[in-house]
Amino acid sequence: MSTETTGFIGWIDKRFPLTKVWNEHFAQYYAPKSLNFWSFFGSLAILVLVIQIVSGIWLAMSYKPSADAAFASVEYIMRDVEWGWLIRYIHSTGASAFFIVIYLHMFRALLWGSYRKPRELLWIIGVIIYVAMMATAFFGYLLPWGQMSYWGAQVIVNLFAAVPVIGEDLAIWIRGDYVISDVTLNRFYALHFAVPFILAALVFFHIVALHKVGSSNPDGIEIKEKLDENGKPLDGIPFHPYYTVKDLVGVVVFLAFFSIVVFFAPTFGGYFIEPPNFQPANPMLTPEHIAPVWYFTPYYAMLRAVPPIAGSAFPGVVVMFGAILILFFLPWLDRSRVKSMRYKGPIFKTALALFVLSFVVLGWLGMVPSTPMRTLAAQVFTVLYFAFFLLMPIYSTLDKTKPVPERVTQ
Repeated sequence: MSTETTGFIGWIDKRFPLTKVWNEHFAQYYAPKSLNFWSFFGSLAILVLVIQIVSGIWLAMSYKPSADAAFASVEYIMRDVEWGWLIRYIHSTGASAFFIVIYLHMFRALLWGSYRKPRELLWIIGVIIYVAMMATAFFGYLLPWGQMSYWGAQVIVNLFAAVPVIGEDLAIWIRGDYVISDVTLNRFYALHFAVPFILAALVFFHIVALHKVGSSNPDGIEIKEKLDENGKPLDGIPFHPYYTVKDLVGVVVFLAFFSIVVFFAPTFGGYFIEPPNFQPANPMLTPEHIAPVWYFTPYYAMLRAVPPIAGSAFPGVVVMFGAILILFFLPWLDRSRVKSMRYKGPIFKTALALFVLSFVVLGWLGMVPSTPMRTLAAQVFTVLYFAFFLLMPIYSTLDKTKPVPERVTQ
């Protein structure tokens, strides 16, 4: 019997492989039957990306990228544009929600060993997505042209001036001027509008790579290695309808919490939108305490933890960027005989717990004013952060592991 589709879908299939794509990536894509709560965050990340792009386009219709009018245009959106306040708060809340979801998604990868062979490229694309997210958030941080936006961008751009020889020219090239000015605002606006579409392309590559090697699971077992007589994984089930329905439950729960924040606590106590950002940027008045948004603060704490050498902050800049770049090498640092944290030993589990603790504490230290004791704490937790990666080839080899079952467990 012919399996060729007919009607309107058949007409499309003759001109575009709609049914083929649907079958390969949904209806006939087999995912492990043991996926649990941690599997929600991949689909939620795609949802938040769509929310950010759509809300950002609507905001761009009323925003004016001008040093004289940017802050006033944001106030205009909040007060005079129909439902403008809601779109603005959706976008600002969505920025933090995006990083929360991605951090949990990356933590899931650490738990399941999703960066191990054959998923090295999948992990690398994911880290590139993370870097692109940080760039997008940084460009967008200046756009409200509030006090913290202005001075936060001033501090971050000035870090590039610490690079030997080319630092000053590099900082001027990024700003487009000798100080943060109208030129800087315009170019950051253009980049903030453009990078999300690059981000969407990277997400597409990430999904294609995922479906090539298959989804990981809590046991770290490759389900493609055990097939039935029809060539289907014994421990897999079709992504649709089983996981599309399951992901919809996650979406509903996520949107419930997201709506609560948007409607009742959009600034989230100053963590999502800082109080100084409700004041227009004033180049002549420096805020009492300058700190980036919470999702940048772990790296900011590392920057402050490293003392300058000969008055240069370059060592701190190297440590800050090194903390991000080291993520790319994770697939080759883990030498454990098993992938999943479920079967790794106490050494690896302790190392992961200390790593998570260091990242959270560094995030808090980056939000608060620096003191000698806090600087010492930041130095200790920075060492713990890097030790997780640099010592991994040693402790992952020495760690005692449990036997891995032949089939996935529920």
